[in-house]
Amino acid sequence: MSKEISVLWLNAALSCDGESVALTGATQPSIEDLIGGVIPNLPKVNFHHPILAFETGDDFLEVFRRAADGEIEDFILVIEGSIPDESLAENGYFASFGTDAENGEPIKVCDWIDRLVEQAWAVVAVGTCATFGGVHAMPGNPTGAMGLADYLGWDWKSKAEIPIVNISGCPTLPDNITQTLLYLLQQFNGTSPMIELDEVLRPKFLFGETLHEGCDRGGLYEEAKFAENYGEKECIVKLGCWGPVVNCNVGKRGWQNGVGGCANYGGVCIGCTMPSFPEKFMSFMNQPPGSLLSSQAIATYGKAINSLRQYTLASMKEEPAWRQKTEPHRKLYQIERQSTVKSHQSSDDVKTDD
Repeated sequence: MSKEISVLWLNAALSCDGESVALTGATQPSIEDLIGGVIPNLPKVNFHHPILAFETGDDFLEVFRRAADGEIEDFILVIEGSIPDESLAENGYFASFGTDAENGEPIKVCDWIDRLVEQAWAVVAVGTCATFGGVHAMPGNPTGAMGLADYLGWDWKSKAEIPIVNISGCPTLPDNITQTLLYLLQQFNGTSPMIELDEVLRPKFLFGETLHEGCDRGGLYEEAKFAENYGEKECIVKLGCWGPVVNCNVGKRGWQNGVGGCANYGGVCIGCTMPSFPEKFMSFMNQPPGSLLSSQAIATYGKAINSLRQYTLASMKEEPAWRQKTEPHRKLYQIERQSTVKSHQSSDDVKTDD
């Protein structure tokens, strides 16, 4: 009998639903691939998402209630949106999901999280709001918003001994969501080892390199070719791009179906996958302080290397001398060609006489 697991997506925290929208754009794999049974060696997946579900109201909440009560054996809990500090809400609340069947009062999202994480096989935080707090966690926000790891603790582990899995981004790269879920489903089915995470709990296979390392414009940086205005094809670090110090794979992967990606198409990286976003990357569109030094340092080296490469490139466009026909060769070729033509003509005359 094939194994079975549910995915419960909770997007009622402080969220713009950007991750839910991004999910629908995933292609490698798509969400349809994950839940449709078309990928070999995956368990049967029951996917419960408030935007994509047919059920509404209490009918939709039923699966969450059953999961919180321990009636669903295995499920992956996905959290979208930053977690508020409800102790600051006094007599009110900041975020809720459904109502209590007995008293009709709203059920706080934090209460759902407290109950569901104890039963979950794995817990995934999707988007920078859920992973690190994001925009809501900036100073002055009255909600006291935080990321899931700040709420549960950075050492927290699920009943399967899996740490919180953080998939950051604002919004998250679509395929990063589905590929992480794919990995966890393979791990659940016993075909993949424990998912390997970095020091801030992001999958290493997705966040192990900087945007700059996979950027289409990275080679232009090396040659000190910097854009001075938007719309130019050169490296855009002087226009405010933080790609050299940001862990993100959108340069290599593209945004959707292998196409797009912020810096690839002229949009500066604002560091949205990082724990320190947005404060340490503001003001957006200003040149990062570190790039002032690096771009100046590389200017002399880069321009010299570019000049040498242009010289080499020009020589590579020339055919080797031994391939070119010299004048004696041309004359010899013409003599041989004329002799061949005369020989054919003589053969034709003999055939005509016969």
